[in-house]
Amino acid sequence: MVETLVTWFIETFGGLISKEALVFFISTLPILELRGGVLAGYFLGLPILSTTIFALLGNILPIPLYLMFIEAVLNWALKHKLFVKTITRLKKRAQSKSAEVSKYEFWGLVLFVAIPLPGTGAVTGTMIAEALQMDRKKAMLSITIGVLIAAVIMLSISYGLLSFLGL
Repeated sequence: MVETLVTWFIETFGGLISKEALVFFISTLPILELRGGVLAGYFLGLPILSTTIFALLGNILPIPLYLMFIEAVLNWALKHKLFVKTITRLKKRAQSKSAEVSKYEFWGLVLFVAIPLPGTGAVTGTMIAEALQMDRKKAMLSITIGVLIAAVIMLSISYGLLSFLGL
């Protein structure tokens, strides 16, 4: 799914904005986040350093906004029938994950965000931090460390393994 969305964004916006801006933009989007940004950078043929910088910036810069507004946005969305089912599902997922993370709170959240799988990025990490009622500064640091670890993993896979396999 991530690969399909990244390809769509590249085909749709690739000729309109720079490759770096596209990597940054994709990295800001929930669901795609850093994973999508790194794949976009690889698919676009960007050097690993450019991909790293723009994917990290795109995924880390919005975290304070997510932390400040996630509760208000979710509450607003729950008042609109169009979003109720999706938001309810997301909140249940975050709450179920928060139970696993709560035992180790800070490092549990780091590890959760660090695993580069769909639904484990900065946005879900923010929802978990909110469910745990973590201090925002502590949550910001925890999520940022997780994003940095995820970047190392994704860059190793995309620029190492995929290149090695000739993909």
